[in-house]
Amino acid sequence: MSDTEIGYIDYSTLNVDKNATYDSLRDRVVLITGAGQAIGRGYAHYFSAQGAIPVIADINGENAEKVKQEIEEKQGKAMAIEVDVADEQSNIDMVDKILAQYGRLDVLINNAAIFSQITMAPFWELPVDEWKRAVDVNVNGAFLCSRAAVHPMIEAKWGRIINVSSGTMMMGRPNYLHYITTKAAMIGMSRSMAREVGPYGITVNTFWPGVMQTEVERPSVPREMFKTMTATQALPRQGTIHDLAKAMIFLCSDEAAYITGQGMIVDGGQNFI
Repeated sequence: MSDTEIGYIDYSTLNVDKNATYDSLRDRVVLITGAGQAIGRGYAHYFSAQGAIPVIADINGENAEKVKQEIEEKQGKAMAIEVDVADEQSNIDMVDKILAQYGRLDVLINNAAIFSQITMAPFWELPVDEWKRAVDVNVNGAFLCSRAAVHPMIEAKWGRIINVSSGTMMMGRPNYLHYITTKAAMIGMSRSMAREVGPYGITVNTFWPGVMQTEVERPSVPREMFKTMTATQALPRQGTIHDLAKAMIFLCSDEAAYITGQGMIVDGGQNFI
């Protein structure tokens, strides 16, 4: 892989295959939190290419609206909503808006998280406020959003909830305690949710990305670190949004109807379990 392919990529150059693979996703309403940029933005484009209707939810309303416009320019349907996933009422209001617009909510991808914005340091040096903020957004956000979104799925007797974790959780990388703890929590949350909503035809799974190209600059992850991490993988390259989105789409389709409470690892063989 060349230096230009290592690290960061401009998602405005994203070229999505418009040939739908899973007809079961056509016209499904797919709520993606943290979709105003980076990987979440990529998911929105890929689901649109399947004929689904992505709801781009982000704390930055302007970013969400830009992604919506990008999708509409490609003749897709989309909705943009400004939301603070750490706030209970904000999540309730978001789901109400979706139901008012479409009358349904089929898929929830709890993708919103803070990572590059928080301090990376030994745990005894971490600011307590940053620990609380990471838990509030990354854990409480997924809980509150799922709590609001599950009701129309229960009524429809069909639904998909994906809680996004991280491959870093498998490695226990130093100086990432707050982030890794929140991502490990996604596993237990998904398993308990899966038991509770299974009788309603809803599946819940955890999605674990590895070292991926993203458009968001991460000062804590310099270019050389990307090279070091990918060199130890069974497939020694960085993952792309295409690698992630295709796997995510499968988990949300009818073809994955018998998969629940599981973790899908998409990391090029960085971790084996």
